[in-house]
Amino acid sequence: MRFRSARVLLPAGEQPACVEVEAGRITAILAWDAPGRVTYECGERVLMPGVVDTHVHCNEPGRTEWEGFRTATRAAAAGGVTTIVDMPLNSIPATTTADAVRAKVAALSGQVHVDVGLWGGVVPGNAGEMHAQATAGVLGFKCFLSPSGVDEFRNVSETDVRAVSSTLAALRLPLLVHAEDPARLRPMRASTRRHLDWLGSRPAEAEASAIRMLGLVSVESGLHVHIVHVASRAALDAIAEARAAGAHMTAETCPHYLTFACEEIPDGATEYKCAPPIRSTDERDALRDAVLDARLDLVASDHSPAPPDLKEKRSGDFASAWGGIASLELSLPVTWTALSLRASSLTRLSQCLSAAPARLAGLERYKGSIAVGHDADLVVFDPDASFVVDPARLHQRHPLTPYAGRTLRGVVHGTWLRGCCVHENSALVGDPQGRWLKGDGGVLSAPGV
Repeated sequence: MRFRSARVLLPAGEQPACVEVEAGRITAILAWDAPGRVTYECGERVLMPGVVDTHVHCNEPGRTEWEGFRTATRAAAAGGVTTIVDMPLNSIPATTTADAVRAKVAALSGQVHVDVGLWGGVVPGNAGEMHAQATAGVLGFKCFLSPSGVDEFRNVSETDVRAVSSTLAALRLPLLVHAEDPARLRPMRASTRRHLDWLGSRPAEAEASAIRMLGLVSVESGLHVHIVHVASRAALDAIAEARAAGAHMTAETCPHYLTFACEEIPDGATEYKCAPPIRSTDERDALRDAVLDARLDLVASDHSPAPPDLKEKRSGDFASAWGGIASLELSLPVTWTALSLRASSLTRLSQCLSAAPARLAGLERYKGSIAVGHDADLVVFDPDASFVVDPARLHQRHPLTPYAGRTLRGVVHGTWLRGCCVHENSALVGDPQGRWLKGDGGVLSAPGV
């Protein structure tokens, strides 16, 4: 099987090429005019590696009515995402034990349209569960420093982080952290339709304070700390200081922080609620610059859906509505729309959506790049086409989205997972082909998985 494009995104940059695929793996990168039959002719459309989204809440088992592996992964396939890593919270049980890891694996078996890895969880009192979760196959761990929003996944203290830091450093697995210092959060009115009230309750200094503490822990223990959903310039500064002091720290932002600004959010528009909150235009522009110059390593969706009655609770009350933005299917065009305004290259887009997240999850030997020996996870993408977001056409379980009616740049024409077409011309193709990605990036070979 052979793909040919005038614009192939290779690790060395964009160039014309043919990509040879056999048995689901890339076996050769050939000259554009190499002799032989071409199976798929991309023309001027870009052939890029599948997106690796390391921040997805599938919520199954236990809260499948919020989302689920089948609906989340069909949305992923439609958006050019070929690998997701599922977060340990919002499912019941939360993924904080080896038994819970096995429950997740059973839940995803036979129903995922793309490949799926799992993050384990760190909560108060489970420091002794790190080795067991790692042996069960998680790719790393996640914790919250501020309340997560669900009782099953309680937030941790600095003491809890220190209790697992040496173990995780020895395991060579990252700790992903929702970094907001609860001591810096401010009280909020019991009910409000104003996003500015929500914003005021989560100051940027809460991000910076948490990151400074995590930097010290990393320097002392060697722990790889990954800061999720960075939303402020203060957080960027704290990350730079931690790295300069010797911390092993990586960081991400999300498509919504690169797109929206608090000044534009209408009263009652709880579809924009997330934590940390969407901040000002200046903060948004600083995040765009930080992605372009690689101070932020990657972009991940933080796909965090909920049923409409929770997301729109009390008709637009920012105090009680669920905080989370569902954008898995849209993350590629949303990110390209934001970065192309800064004259970004497609190579940088691919680095922050594919290569860097694959590296974070320990999957870089198989995922994230068009390279010989890698899985043939490929996307045909037209970066110059545009479309208007129609919620009714999205593949996620619930269509509520702040992107409704927004014009985005970049259209996904086809998605291939290990050489098998899983989505083409706006339609899913075939039965679920996805697998569980276990542990060190190898695929667990077990019946039904």
